[in-house]
Amino acid sequence: MEKGSVVEGARSPTEMQMKMEDESEGNNSTLRTSETLLRLLPVGLCVSALVLMLKNSQQNEYGSVDYSNLGAFRYLVHANGICAGYSLFSAVIAAMPRPSTMPRAWTFFLLDQVLTYIILAAGAVSIEVLYLAENGDSATTWSAACETFGRFCHKGTASIAITFVAVLCYVLLSLISSYKLFSKYDAPATRSTAAIEVSAFHA
Repeated sequence: MEKGSVVEGARSPTEMQMKMEDESEGNNSTLRTSETLLRLLPVGLCVSALVLMLKNSQQNEYGSVDYSNLGAFRYLVHANGICAGYSLFSAVIAAMPRPSTMPRAWTFFLLDQVLTYIILAAGAVSIEVLYLAENGDSATTWSAACETFGRFCHKGTASIAITFVAVLCYVLLSLISSYKLFSKYDAPATRSTAAIEVSAFHA
């Protein structure tokens, strides 16, 4: 009985350690899957906004208008294209079952931050142009254009709305990459306090 209890006692820590490792791997796998899906989501959103804006043109008896006539809308197309490509590439990298390293964490953190600001800026300038097209600007004698080119404004609104949904995804990705990076740091060592204590001891 004593030998059996000793053997069971010797095995139990190992079994508990293996169980904890399995749970850790399961949590990492779930987190990796969630992050991969979250990185894939902006691909569809950005491509949808991009295609919708590329096809955004209207012609009537008053003239014609195309997305390429407005610099903000051209920037929106380019930003969505860049973000779609990055999202697909980062999703493939995130899906790989590799241990997270500090350079990889820094790379994801920096790129997520940059792409978030790029697509946010694209949505912001586009919505400003759309507001002017909808309401005009009497100070600069810019008349409202959406009354004449309503379909063009509706497509532009839809593209911008989809872009802002992609912005929300990138904000979440930025928070995740920030947490994964800065959670690796330990608390800074209080060297100055230690030096003061040593000097005081010698004194």
